[in-house]
Amino acid sequence: MLMVIAGGVVQLGVFLLFGKLWGGDATGLAMAAKLFIPVWLVVSIANLWVGVSYAGYSVRDELPILLAVFAIPAIPAVLVIWQISRS
Repeated sequence: MLMVIAGGVVQLGVFLLFGKLWGGDATGLAMAAKLFIPVWLVVSIANLWVGVSYAGYSVRDELPILLAVFAIPAIPAVLVIWQISRS
């Protein structure tokens, strides 16, 4: 679980890097963070599917893990979007 969350934070960093490189300004960063959120949701749901299908956990057991895996990297993305929208 910790490796997946760390991977999400790294993925957010990659999205923000490419947003900065291609956008060149704060709107590029905001767009990259906005694109990261649905991509990370799909990855988080895939992680849930692997846990249910291959690890033998029930969906009920995996739902709190899905919440943590999705929310911990998504919160900094939302903070980036919010901070850029304020300026």
